[in-house]
Amino acid sequence: MSVKKITSFILLFILPALSLRAGIPDSFLSARGIDAASSSVLVVDLVTGDTLVSHNADKPLVPASILKCVTTASLMDKVGTDFRYLTPVHATGRVRDGILEGNIVVTGSGDPTINSRHDPPSADFIAEITEAVKRAGIDSIRGDIVVDESLWSGPAVNPQWATGDLSKSYGTGSHAFNFEDNARGKASVADPAGVFASRLRAALRDEGITVAGGRPDPKGRVLLGEHRSATIDEIMRSCMMRSDNQFAEALLRTVATSGGERGSFESGAKECMALWRHNGAPAEGVRIVDGSGLSRANRMTSRFMCHVLGRMSIDPYYASFFPLAGQEGTLRRFLADTPLDSYIALKTGSMNGIQCYAGYKVDDNYAPTHAVVVILNNMSDRQAARKAVGDLLLSLFSDSGC
Repeated sequence: MSVKKITSFILLFILPALSLRAGIPDSFLSARGIDAASSSVLVVDLVTGDTLVSHNADKPLVPASILKCVTTASLMDKVGTDFRYLTPVHATGRVRDGILEGNIVVTGSGDPTINSRHDPPSADFIAEITEAVKRAGIDSIRGDIVVDESLWSGPAVNPQWATGDLSKSYGTGSHAFNFEDNARGKASVADPAGVFASRLRAALRDEGITVAGGRPDPKGRVLLGEHRSATIDEIMRSCMMRSDNQFAEALLRTVATSGGERGSFESGAKECMALWRHNGAPAEGVRIVDGSGLSRANRMTSRFMCHVLGRMSIDPYYASFFPLAGQEGTLRRFLADTPLDSYIALKTGSMNGIQCYAGYKVDDNYAPTHAVVVILNNMSDRQAARKAVGDLLLSLFSDSGC
């Protein structure tokens, strides 16, 4: 990182009082659909540390899915970009004459991508296990398929989520063992481990390998294989591009386990807050209760979010997670065919009455030049509010040479 960028970083986040302050246009605050008192905006130049616009920057509001920016940043800070989830498969007991006198045991690692229907690509875990069992010379299993989900503690579904969301695929639980996105179509699946075990028994049976389902008391265990996920940066990029709640909740619980805690929602949220307080983030009024932003109990300030974005802006992997305006994911139509097409990279967040954006203005090399945060609560017209945000960004960056 250059001396100039280091200096700007210090000015912006260590000595925030030195940054310039700027008002926000009345045309934005009075735009149809926007409640000025329940809105917050902060746009900061990452090179100079100057504030382009600021409105209610310290007001805690509901962030919706832009909370995923904090979740992914927290885990990246903890484990780096090369981390992979490793899900081991063991055979317990002896193998005699092709008969396993025990169980096939799968130990959940929290990997949210096992047999996922989405990117990043994941090898078929059932096929991997079936082949491993055959290589071990096993043609009969006296015991059963056992899935160990002890890695994480607490309920699979965040108790802060609305009951009406729980039956939907976007409100599915997060388990120590996840399978096929813990969903079937648009409906959530409450017991993905059960679905997996049933599917694996059928696959083994198709290969002539019987599973008796008994309850042996085997001694010892042998590693049959280990499923490796894609690297965590690929998982995070998929999570952010598609705004995947199940992925985000797994990432939050992994923040907890990476810090030596049991993988509960509470411990993950606590670890996130401790990390950013340690990094000097202005955390007054901020409350994190999940990793995805699905709960309306979350609270975020634009200043806290700007701190996270500023700190992470020097990491080229992190900036690549954000959809580009007019091009990708949830931002495909936003600012399309305008001078800011491909020059704004934002995570969106939306709920009933809420529209949020967090991310960056980028240069020709897709390197962040500005942190951008807009949090709109008590919004009455989503289409009008989106247009007002687009118009604001166009006016702010009209002379940027995009």
